Amino acid sequence: MDRRSFLAAALASPLAAAAREDRLRRFLYVVCPGVRDYLQFGGAGVLVFDIDDGHKFVKRIPTTASSAAKPRNVKGVVASPATRKLHFTTPEALYCVDLASGKTDWGKELPQGCDRLAATPDGKTLFVPSFEKDIWNVADALTGEVKATIETRSGAHNTVCGLDGKRVYLAGLKSPLLTIADAKTYEVVGRVGPFAAPVRPFTVNGAQTRCFVCVNDLLGFEVGDLTTGKKLHRVEVPGFDKGMVKRHGCPSHGVGLTPDEREVWVVDAANERAHVFDATASPPKYAQSIKLREQPGWVTFSLDGKFAYPSTGEVIDAAAKTIVAKSADEEGREVHSEKMVEVHFRGGVPAAAGDQFGLGRKV
Repeated sequence: MDRRSFLAAALASPLAAAAREDRLRRFLYVVCPGVRDYLQFGGAGVLVFDIDDGHKFVKRIPTTASSAAKPRNVKGVVASPATRKLHFTTPEALYCVDLASGKTDWGKELPQGCDRLAATPDGKTLFVPSFEKDIWNVADALTGEVKATIETRSGAHNTVCGLDGKRVYLAGLKSPLLTIADAKTYEVVGRVGPFAAPVRPFTVNGAQTRCFVCVNDLLGFEVGDLTTGKKLHRVEVPGFDKGMVKRHGCPSHGVGLTPDEREVWVVDAANERAHVFDATASPPKYAQSIKLREQPGWVTFSLDGKFAYPSTGEVIDAAAKTIVAKSADEEGREVHSEKMVEVHFRGGVPAAAGDQFGLGRKV
């Protein structure tokens, strides 16, 4: 057997195949329709992109929600390597998808509807805001059973669970306060603010000492102290007008920290940009802006901090601030979504997962 034949045989052996499969593989799971119910931005289903292969489209996972005659808009998504499940919400229901098989385990309507959820780090408990109503439902991630409720009467909307699983942060469309609840007892333990207007998308740092929040009528963000409950700063984007927006009714609907917490990025719908601020300064200092292909309504980051993902589907080199890819589906349509999460696999088994919010990860 010559050298070329020997190498071919070795590479084709079951052991070699298993070793290749055992390498870590990283994917971006994008749930559509993730900009309202607009099917022109990638259709419906869970679209998977290969982070390590130029963010190329890999496959579309159909779900019981995407197979409806008129698929509902997706409100939020989380994934857990511990439970090996991906969960997403529509305005009415919570869905559970098996990450290994891609099959939908179940879909369940929850009291008062659903919005952008969060999961505890162990993946066992979901905090699901009602659809802009009074409560958060606390649900078992494997069964969907509601275990408790947290009442804020704030127009429940966005949810973040701290990296240590001790606190959960609850923002409503009708309140200028960010509510803090104990993730074990489900009791409200504090509030932050008031901010200048109702809290929209927000993020927190890894140590859970700071929050960065979008609020109505602000092109920029405000900063709150999670330990004292006080608002610290109002940060406006310089050199740009607020302009008219297509969706969400606020100039900035999306803010995220790079995992190393050195930068905070905020989106700008009217000017179709992501604005970057130096978060090592206090208050954060404007650095530069990146032009996008449409009006953004969200931004998050890869776990390693190398890539920024605005909802308009561009993949941005976070260090160079340059666009390195633009998401498209199997039909060549632009993929836009505000609901995406990174999932890692090793040997076909989920090994790690990111978060839909751009959470700081410096602890």
